[in-house]
Amino acid sequence: MHFDAVRSYIYYRCSDTDLATDIAQEVFVKVWEKKFDIGDKRIIGLLFKMAREMFISKYRRQEVERRYTESIRFEYNEVPADGEINYTELVIRYETALANLPETQREVFLMSRNEDLKYSEIAERLSISVKAVEKRMSGALSHLRKVLEE
Repeated sequence: MHFDAVRSYIYYRCSDTDLATDIAQEVFVKVWEKKFDIGDKRIIGLLFKMAREMFISKYRRQEVERRYTESIRFEYNEVPADGEINYTELVIRYETALANLPETQREVFLMSRNEDLKYSEIAERLSISVKAVEKRMSGALSHLRKVLEE
């Protein structure tokens, strides 16, 4: 009944048939949800107002999305072949760094990473406090990060 008029109204504003149809459908879904009487002659003004507000809302949302996607910049810097870190070299460095950790830190680190234990479970197994586990793990991660970034 009023669907074509609402769709045309939005189409004249955006020149996008699909968007105009979607908005018109959303308007009539809202009208149906609110149980408005469409037979009332005064409803056409409300339909146009709802359609305009939905169009503005969609336009603003699209603008925010567009600005966000434009703000993202992907940079690809190719690393020269002589600067690449060999995977096996990295594994050797990791294993060496792990071996050089104090036993208490290594034990906590391996329980966390290899056995997927929570800090509370590690603390229970080692009969120490959770804070002690956190401190040991922090020390281990700090040492490994420092050695592997060199």
